[in-house]
This record gives sequence, structure tokens and C-alpha cells, in this order.
Amino acid sequence: MDNYSDFDGLGLAQLVATKQVTPAELVEAAISRVERHNPALNAVVFKGFDDARARATGALPDGPFRGVPFLIKDLAMPVAGWPRTSGSRFARGVIDTEDGGLTARYRDAGVIPIGKTNTPEYGITGTTESAHLGPCRNPWNPGHIAGGSSGGSASAVAAGIVPMGHASDGLGSIRIPAACCGLVGMKVTRDRNPNMPDGYDYTYGLVVDHVVSRTVRDSAAMLDATGYPEPFSPYPAPPKSGLYLDDVSKSPGRLRIAWSSETANGRPIDPEIQAALERTADLLRRLGHDVFERGLGIDYRALYAARGPAGAANFAAGMARLIDEIGREPEPDELEPLTWASLKSGRKVSGADALRSLQDMRMLNRATLAAFADIDVYLSPVLGTPVPEIGHIDPVNLEPREVNRRQGRAFPFTPPFNFSGQPSLSLPLEMDANGLPIGMMFTAKYADEATLFRLAGQLEKEAPWKDRRPQVWG
Repeated sequence: MDNYSDFDGLGLAQLVATKQVTPAELVEAAISRVERHNPALNAVVFKGFDDARARATGALPDGPFRGVPFLIKDLAMPVAGWPRTSGSRFARGVIDTEDGGLTARYRDAGVIPIGKTNTPEYGITGTTESAHLGPCRNPWNPGHIAGGSSGGSASAVAAGIVPMGHASDGLGSIRIPAACCGLVGMKVTRDRNPNMPDGYDYTYGLVVDHVVSRTVRDSAAMLDATGYPEPFSPYPAPPKSGLYLDDVSKSPGRLRIAWSSETANGRPIDPEIQAALERTADLLRRLGHDVFERGLGIDYRALYAARGPAGAANFAAGMARLIDEIGREPEPDELEPLTWASLKSGRKVSGADALRSLQDMRMLNRATLAAFADIDVYLSPVLGTPVPEIGHIDPVNLEPREVNRRQGRAFPFTPPFNFSGQPSLSLPLEMDANGLPIGMMFTAKYADEATLFRLAGQLEKEAPWKDRRPQVWG
């Protein structure tokens, strides 16, 4: 199928529904593109081709994406019979015996998983470069990063291997790779896509799962299919008012949109990113929105400091479960320096410090949420710099403090909305002078994905990014 990559997920599903193509033909088209492009990108790290071919010729659920090839991030997402390495040498022998809850929801949506995608070790960094799986490269320029921690999925989607892929976001791991690779990346409201019962309440609600996609409507339709409350969940997200797919074609009305390039450390962002932000604000004004410059006015330093003990303790707890599963402690060469530093730090946190950390975060999040009392949307960039080159943020060879310093410069905007649980969306509205994407981030009130999908649908018409093609494509 020569024009396979020209369709989004809903488009491919329509071809299946009208019997213009079979699911088996779509799977073969995706596999051929993995074989063609993966040597240059290293996006797909496990090939579940036999499983995919078998499913494509069997009975498939009648979901909105029936027969559409799909990829799953190799981090905390169980797929029956497939490995779950989390990007680490230590976990390279882990094989899941059954699907996780969200994996089952993806299957119910009709997709056919064909493999797993690259991720940094335990999803820690905003770049996908691990000692175990190797660096994942950007289809727009393979000398640059694909972002992280969902870099493998973003790289594969941007290259036209699949129309969308599973991603997760704890400090920006959907939005950062979406921005790096020119995709739509929605970090959904906390618990909108339930991660229980097998997710152990990922980082006390900071981590969410969804997809990266080339079109807004695919993101909306997949969230309609998977984003419903889980029975007996202790923290269900507030109910939505209707179908997100319908919102994409609705007018957002006249929105109050604040924009800012303020960073936690007060340092200015790259001039090229600043100029792109100001052009985006101008575009929004031309579309009739009430747009004004105003920061969140929150105490970033206090917020990040509050998160530290709880985040470290949570990582140590997750590693303790993995150690129990594997049956031994990791050897010195089985974890990267930043991972070792994170584990050792987490093991030193007392129970009192971890709980105080959570309490402080809860109180500080009130200020973030209060900043939206009189606005509908907050606009900022996703990255503070152009897309970095491979090796600039290198968790394998750089000293951990330097890794975090460089990450802070490149990725200064995304974490507060993981802490507050708000929906936050990256859209590929701009390109830099070197032909790499620039993502703009739109954040809405708690549980208000609908406003973001309406605004995104409007912006997609103004800036049809899906017509752009990277160097590695189709």
C-alpha cells in the first residue's frame, strides 16, 4: 500500500470499514516501513510482527481504529508475551504474561500492536538515549533527538510507520517528543486514562498515558475510546461533557489566553523559540481570541523542591517492585549513572519526608490551579531551545548533575501541569531555521480537554502541519 503513510488512524480505519484494504495489508505496510526506516531511527526496539499478523487475520473488535497498526512504548505497559525492559539492562529478561488494563483498552479500540518503542532508562530523561536500547533519532534530522521519554513512539509516528503510538508523560514525556518530532501530544487530565490496577498509581497520579499522533482527531478519538472511568477506581477523573472527536470540529469561541516564556530559573529562552511563541500569540489574536502576556506567577523553585523527596521515594518504590519481580539487586553495570543516583537518593528518603513532600505539593498546586481562575488557556513553548543534538543530553556518559542542568535548559515548561494534573497539549505550529519542529504548549483548566481539542482543531486548519514531511518518511 504505497500511500499508507498519507492516512491518519481514522482514515486507515475507514479504508478497512469500506473494504478498500484489509487489516493484514495495513500490518504489512507498517512492517515494511519499520524494516525500511528503523535502522536509521532506532524507534522500534521489539518487533511483534508474528503476533500482529495473526491478529490481523482474526476477529478484531469493532472499535474506531479497527485494523490500524499501533506501537506501544516499552515502559510500564504490559503486553502478553512481550518483553518490558523499560530501557534498562537490568530488566531485559522481563516478559509479561498478560495485557495491562490500558493495553486491553487499546485492543478494544481496534488497533493491532506491531511492536514496542524505544524509551530512556525508566523514562527518566527528556531524550531517548539509553545504554541498553541505544539512541532514538529524529526523522526530521537523525542527528537530533526525538525527545523523551516517549521518543520511540514519536519518531515512528513522525516517520509514517504508524499513524499514532502509545506514549506516557510524567514530567513532559508526551509533549516533549511531540514537540521534537512535529506531532500532536496531549497530556490528559490525571486519571483520564486509568492506569490501575496494574500501574500502582503511577507516581501518585503525576504520570498519564495517551498517544502521540499526526492529527488532532486521532488523539481525540483514541481518548474517547480509552478515557472512561475504571470500576472501583479511587480517583476517577471528572466526567467529560461529550465526545472529544466532536469537539475537534466545534468552534472554541472567544477564549481568554495568557501567554508567557517565564522559566523556573528566570533565564530567557532561545530567541528563535521566543519569536515563535510571539507569532503564535499573534495568530491566536487574529483568530479572535483575547490574548495577553501574563505568567503563572507561581513559586517554581518551591514547587520543584517540594516534588523532590516524593519523586525520589516513588522511584525507589518502583524499583523495589522490579527487584522483587526479578529476584535480585541490579549489578553495577546494569543501571546508568543517573538511574543509580536516583535510586540511591530515593532510598534515603524517610517516610515523613515523602509524605511532607506530597503535602507541600498539594498546597502549592493550588496556586497553579488558581492561575486559571480568569483564563481558559495558558500558552508557552514546550522546549526552551531548538531540538538538541544526539549526545547533548547524554544520560549514559554525562555526570548526572550535568544531565539535569542541560535538561532544565531544554525542557523548562512542562512539569507544573503534571503536578497539578491539568490537561496540556503540544501542537507543531512552528519550524526553526534548521527545519526542525517547534512545539507550542496549550494548557487548560483541570479536566477541560474539550477546550484544548476545540482550539487544536481550529489551529490545525490554520497551520496544516500534517502536510509537512520529514527527511525520513513513508
